[in-house]
Amino acid sequence: MSKKRSGHTSANEKDMNMQGRNEERKAQVQEDLVDTAEAEEIKQEQGPVDELERMKLELAEYKDKYLRSMAEFENYRRRSISEKADWIRHATKELALHICDVVDNFERALAQAKSEDLESPFGKGIVLIEKQLVKALQKEGVQKIEALGAEFDPEYHDALAHIPSEYEENMVAAIIQNGYTMHDKVIRPAKVAVSNGTKINTLEE
Repeated sequence: MSKKRSGHTSANEKDMNMQGRNEERKAQVQEDLVDTAEAEEIKQEQGPVDELERMKLELAEYKDKYLRSMAEFENYRRRSISEKADWIRHATKELALHICDVVDNFERALAQAKSEDLESPFGKGIVLIEKQLVKALQKEGVQKIEALGAEFDPEYHDALAHIPSEYEENMVAAIIQNGYTMHDKVIRPAKVAVSNGTKINTLEE
């Protein structure tokens, strides 16, 4: 009688142990399912974030390319404008120098003319033309370099000779060819003779 009870008890213990292990397995499976669900949820949450970051990087890259292209275009535009302005200035400078030569010839002619010739209608017309040419040059920013009696300055003067004169040493004593500036920049230096500080001999001496 006691043996039967012992066997029955042992069977019950086995059933209980089996049931306990089943419960543990169920709990583990449920825990695994929860972990998997959480991992999937995190993955789904991170997915859009990663995509957004990728799109941000692409946007930054496109923006950088756009800014570089705009900068290159702006540099090209400025270079083109500068080259065009340089070409115009060069062309204007060459034309101004040709007109300066004409003005110089008028000046030489008028210097040789007699006073009565300058008072004639023809003489007055020549003087008027010379003045109009000078004004046309001035409108373009061209000015004659006033060199006579000034201290020699290699930026504005080109010394062709040293001569005795009434001027002190290193002063411009004579103008050989007029010089001109354009917008305060020298386009042709004045060709001059510079005093060497020796006084000119006079009859009294």
